[in-house]
Amino acid sequence: MGAAFCGIAGVAFVGPQALIAQVEGERGIAPVVATNDIEIGGIEVEGTGRTGEEAKMNAWREAYKKAWEAAHGPALDAGTIESLVAGVVVESEEIGPHRYRGKLVVAFDRGRAAQYGAGSGGVKLRSAPMLVIPVLYSGGVGQVFEIRGPWQKVWAEYRTGASAIDYVRASGAGGESLLITAGQPGRRSRVWWRGILDQFSASDVLIPVARLERQWPGGPVQGTFTARYGPDNRVIGSFTLQAKDEDGLPAMLAQALARMDQLYTDALAKGLLHPDPTLSVDHPSIDPGLASVIERGRAAEAAALAAESAAVSAAEVAPVAEAPRIEAKPLVPTQSITIQFASPDARAVDLALAAVRGTAGVGEAATTSIAIGGTSVMRAQFGGAPDVLAAALRAKGWQVSVAGGTLRIRK
Repeated sequence: MGAAFCGIAGVAFVGPQALIAQVEGERGIAPVVATNDIEIGGIEVEGTGRTGEEAKMNAWREAYKKAWEAAHGPALDAGTIESLVAGVVVESEEIGPHRYRGKLVVAFDRGRAAQYGAGSGGVKLRSAPMLVIPVLYSGGVGQVFEIRGPWQKVWAEYRTGASAIDYVRASGAGGESLLITAGQPGRRSRVWWRGILDQFSASDVLIPVARLERQWPGGPVQGTFTARYGPDNRVIGSFTLQAKDEDGLPAMLAQALARMDQLYTDALAKGLLHPDPTLSVDHPSIDPGLASVIERGRAAEAAALAAESAAVSAAEVAPVAEAPRIEAKPLVPTQSITIQFASPDARAVDLALAAVRGTAGVGEAATTSIAIGGTSVMRAQFGGAPDVLAAALRAKGWQVSVAGGTLRIRK
């Protein structure tokens, strides 16, 4: 008993370290809260005063006035404009004993400012919720949340309230950094994509890709940016920007994000940015190319049946004895059977689903739990006993074990 206790203690001591090692280090950046405020950025102001704090307040009041003019608001007194301010974001500032200089972002409350006509040109069209996967290629390595990269940082700090796109941004904390990687956009399995999108309550996915190339250490940085979307990783548009050095990289990435948002907004206005119907669980659809192949096959089958029917009608048919009457038997009621199966990858999930759905007597089958690299679970409606379904799956080459109403299958 003492040896067994020592063994358990050893597992308890080593186990947490092994688990922590899989996601060690700081990963991802929590996104800022999205609001519907009217935000005016890039406001540069200077102010003076008897103290540094007084100079700062004088400069901020001047920033309110400049931002209100930029929002195309009517002429109002300084007190009224200040009452409409919802917040100020400091991009940079310098404070002296009697002088202040800063670059600010001023946010006006949209509800209060609307009564004066400011922000009336706001966003009218709004997209469905779109999961954002910001992929960065730097030094030949792709990354999303593996480290706190600059591309993910600008997306996390982006204030999405004024955008026409309903961005859904992950933080990269916990298991998100293992689930959403630079390789995820290359996957095509709809089952896999549905599992990810359901976790974030998103309808589709946007993939803004940034590829940085440094001419030499400390020299210019060239960025190639591509706006992609959907599980098929389709391209909407691309562009290039250049920063003089590493210090100019954050500004270049912020500019790239603004252009990315414009590309996605234009695509939405043209009707291109809509949820992929193959991702819908309630109303599933198939690829148009595959649908065309199926339709041609059905047409060929119908033509063959018509030719066979015409040949039979032309031939002389001998009298046929009356067939014996067969009494209809009551339909066998279906029952729900739980099936557990090994799922090392997304392809294994698709294969298991196809095998069960293609078995005679199965009305429907759908996954209830997906665990890539572990054991997934599906539920099937079958018109028979679990042993009958097990025998049918064994005939297809699956290894099946039955425990009550639960089946465990594996190749």
